Amino acid sequence: MDMDERKMRILQAIIDDYILTAVPVGSRTISKKYETSLSSATIRNEMSDLEELGYLAQPHISAGRIPSAKAYRLYVDQLLKNGWIRDDSDDTMRTYFSGRVHQMEKIIDQAAQVLSTLTGYTAVVLEPGGQQPRIRNIQLVSISPETALVVLVTDAGLVRDNVVTIPRGMDPDTLYAISRTLTEALSGCTPAEACDRIPVLMGRMRENAELLQSLGGIFTKNREEPGHGHVAVGGVSNMLSYPEYSDMEKARNFLSLVETRDKLASIIAQQGDVAFTVRIGPENGVPEMSDCSIVTATYSTRSGRQGTIGVIGPTRMQYSRVLSVLGSMGQHLSELFGNPDEPKTK
Repeated sequence: MDMDERKMRILQAIIDDYILTAVPVGSRTISKKYETSLSSATIRNEMSDLEELGYLAQPHISAGRIPSAKAYRLYVDQLLKNGWIRDDSDDTMRTYFSGRVHQMEKIIDQAAQVLSTLTGYTAVVLEPGGQQPRIRNIQLVSISPETALVVLVTDAGLVRDNVVTIPRGMDPDTLYAISRTLTEALSGCTPAEACDRIPVLMGRMRENAELLQSLGGIFTKNREEPGHGHVAVGGVSNMLSYPEYSDMEKARNFLSLVETRDKLASIIAQQGDVAFTVRIGPENGVPEMSDCSIVTATYSTRSGRQGTIGVIGPTRMQYSRVLSVLGSMGQHLSELFGNPDEPKTK
């Protein structure tokens, strides 16, 4: 039995209707809303064939059909083959991020919230991994008589700021001179290498040893640590609004998984240059997500470090919308972090 054009049209109509309603779809619905030239009897026969092929399931006797994971896979593969659909989310993101300070963790947190708002699902954004960033510039800016803001700029176009204690009364000219000395000594170093050089600088700048010791703590904090770094999650409660998660046990398992950030990051993280991945239901390999789909995309920094953005939703998610939003978000994050090239689609 082959998947001909008519079967494909009927299957797509069933998927589209089920995505919108979460209600099993019957032949009369398809005949009235989508395939008006076909009789209900003809559509029922085609639906029976689709069920035999593994694309549809019948949850109850005399009920309509619902798409299977195999059906969603065919649907998504067709979307990726044809190219994702652009929509107004691109302008929304551009407006939201315009003028934002390039501070990595804040942007990642904001990106997760924007993704969840635009899609209506749960969003996850992972900090770029890979090689360690290298220091480009260090600035000390006085914010009170006893504290200064340390602004650390890396070659990835990222900014981290921390507050340190300074000797009371240290003037801005002295802070500027220290900033220049630190930039000259540590430019091109990774945070780990900067930690190793701090003791040498303390020997040369004994009068500022306490300040340098505090800076050493900042570099230690910014070392590339094992794991996935910062993990931002947005719209966790969005999943609870879908009927698939009205079952308390299922909802509890999902919330428990989302709270375990390292495990969630391992599930979301993707490798290589593929712009999008779509994992549907059992393809996730995680029992708690057997009724979920996970769609991910990548973004890159100037230095080539790669991060991942993802959306988690029910298997009947609006795939075309999600692919569009992730495509736009990946491009905007790459631009913000200094890599203007649009991600490649494979």
